[in-house]
Amino acid sequence: MVFLKKIKFEKLKNLPIILAQRAFLTFFVLFIFSLIISGMIFYQYSVLAKKKVPAGSEKLLKFEEKTYQEILKIWEEREKKFQEADLKTYSNPFY
Repeated sequence: MVFLKKIKFEKLKNLPIILAQRAFLTFFVLFIFSLIISGMIFYQYSVLAKKKVPAGSEKLLKFEEKTYQEILKIWEEREKKFQEADLKTYSNPFY
């Protein structure tokens, strides 16, 4: 561990004071940094997303009539049971 130099924390303690004394320069550097980061994010999710073709877009969807009819049959059975339950009169257990 001879290679590592000790970090002088005294310089780090003065960092906020130094940055405050050079407020315009600090603002300018942070503003440029935020523009670079936001530009990279915009490029990643907007420009590159339009260039890339989604995988599987060549495959056409096939409508399965048999499955559709089975689902319709199940829904009709549920509707029929719901209508039958509405017509029944139940005795009042509190009477």
